[in-house]
Amino acid sequence: MITLRKYLKQSVTYKILNGLLYAAVDFLDTTGKIVQLGLHVLKCICKGEIGWKELLSQCDRFGVSSLPITISIVGMTSIIVASQVAHEMVKQGGGNFVGMLMTILIVREVGAIMSGFAITSMIGSSLASELATMRVTEQVDAIEVLSVDSIRYLFVPRVLSGAIMMPFVVIVASFIGVLVGAVTSDLFAGLPYRAYFDSAYLGLYMKDLSICILKAIFFGAAIALISCTCGFTASGGAKGVGLATTKAVVWSFIAIVVLDMIFAVLFFY
Repeated sequence: MITLRKYLKQSVTYKILNGLLYAAVDFLDTTGKIVQLGLHVLKCICKGEIGWKELLSQCDRFGVSSLPITISIVGMTSIIVASQVAHEMVKQGGGNFVGMLMTILIVREVGAIMSGFAITSMIGSSLASELATMRVTEQVDAIEVLSVDSIRYLFVPRVLSGAIMMPFVVIVASFIGVLVGAVTSDLFAGLPYRAYFDSAYLGLYMKDLSICILKAIFFGAAIALISCTCGFTASGGAKGVGLATTKAVVWSFIAIVVLDMIFAVLFFY
């Protein structure tokens, strides 16, 4: 019996099932922690327990520091899309719709998603590694020993700064993306700027801008909350810091895609 059990544990099927079980438990555990800490953060915000000085510092970090890389990624994505779409549209006689198509694509999807990925890679990973280092070096324990609410002190400024600054980043990046799309359409397809912007003006509505801003608020808060949670719950020394950072990035990417799907179904279906 013991030999059979040992043989089963060494089988590929057992390892696969055990891995799936571990992944499911880890998923539920992480989701529960994110929800629990998120409710605590929301409670602190509703009570007005906000460290304003730290909030300003985190806003600078979340918005200003991440702006160059975000603009670069959104701009290059616009070049890639416009260089292919504009040429084909003009060739098929649909040049008057290029500006509308590019603007809707960038404002509704590309601007927010690419900005979220850029900020996750730069700021989210930084937040996770910072809090994970504080956890494994017992700095978080020291804060709690001083009777300071560690969630209010560490989470609230970071999550709030994400919700505040993400719309600013997305709007700037989307604006640059639309302009880059116009330049690319002119260079690759000979589409006049006037035709591009006339089409963009006719195709873009306030609903698109409002949903873009609302989406950005949720993206920013989700990135900050998930990154802080993964860092806050880290353990195991230097290895734990690395695992927490990786987990924060992966979970933030998934959260962005899921939230974007929810917004698409709710507002554009």
